[in-house]
Amino acid sequence: MVTLENIKEAQKNIRDYIHKTPLVYSNSISNMTGLQVYIKVENLQKTGSFKIRGATNKILNMSAEEKMNGVVTASAGNHAQGVALAANRLGIKATVVMPERASISKQLATKGYGAEVILHGNSFDEALKYAKTIERERGCTFIHTYDDVDLIAGHGTIGLEILDEIPDVDSVIVPIGGGGLISGISIAVKGKKNDVQIIGVEADAAAAMYLSRKMGKNTPVISLHTIADGIAIKRIGDITFPIIQKMVDDVVTVEEEEIAAAILLLMERKKIVVEGAGAVPLAAIMNKKVRIKGKKVVLVLSGGNIDMNILGRVIEKGLVKSGRVLRIVVELIDTPDALARLTSVIAERKANIIHIVHDRLSHKLPITKTIVELNLETKGFEHNREIREELINKGYKIGEI
Repeated sequence: MVTLENIKEAQKNIRDYIHKTPLVYSNSISNMTGLQVYIKVENLQKTGSFKIRGATNKILNMSAEEKMNGVVTASAGNHAQGVALAANRLGIKATVVMPERASISKQLATKGYGAEVILHGNSFDEALKYAKTIERERGCTFIHTYDDVDLIAGHGTIGLEILDEIPDVDSVIVPIGGGGLISGISIAVKGKKNDVQIIGVEADAAAAMYLSRKMGKNTPVISLHTIADGIAIKRIGDITFPIIQKMVDDVVTVEEEEIAAAILLLMERKKIVVEGAGAVPLAAIMNKKVRIKGKKVVLVLSGGNIDMNILGRVIEKGLVKSGRVLRIVVELIDTPDALARLTSVIAERKANIIHIVHDRLSHKLPITKTIVELNLETKGFEHNREIREELINKGYKIGEI
């Protein structure tokens, strides 16, 4: 079991190897939610994620012989980079096994931090199995992605930093993947101030802890298709599960569109870029998924390593979710001026057409009709309602895409 004393010792161990990340008050998000919202920006941590904390603590606690033999791990993202940099800073050889589907940017970043990167398998499980083979063959130390007491203690230093700056905090909201982060934070925070509410958030598509609490036992999930790939874990750890059961007050889930909207909100209002996993605490409070005790709330933004290839799609989803993009289908009579008259109505309502598809050949339509699909840039939900009403009043038949 990890204790508060373990976390205090970890804080002493790693303080020269990490950033003490800022805790930022957000006026805009506070006004939107009616809470006093503070943001712990671990996306600004070295390697762009909290993972460097636990990895550094783990390696520092290894024996001299273990350090000589090096370390091996399996990861597709943040953990890989955390282990790579921690090992590099401490002069230890690191081998990281990544699935072949791992993003090129994360492969390059891990190599850039000095690790040997081996691509193996089509899934994390296959990469993990091969990493365990390397452990046996080379005699190096395997570092788990989340289910390790030294990792948990290292991650718990975030909780100590939160209490140092906001001793009267009421609630701390934390992403849950395998459970290492929230386990450490909950032990640190409740060890010093037991009445603080700790809430965990998962993506609905990868809600292993939510399901496990419902079932009363550690239960794996099957589907892991989520933009919050940093917390897309099939099973909670054997060490972390009982800690979460004991220390965490509630676990909630958020939908993909809610995560995307939270990423967009942080970019627009706070000029902060986070990955999907880092955005789930904000998604939870924006969509009233949690019942907050008190007013003073800290959101832990766990990481900022979002893949640039999917960022554009995430922004589009966020714009739709927040009402800033309206997607509609309009049925027209197929005459030469029909499309011009439709766009004139939209222009009068001050909406901007950002994408249009004019389909005159669909087999579902009579020869006298045509379909137009429109993506419109709008001011929000009220503006969207006005556009729909205007089109209907003008005699147009409309539907949603």
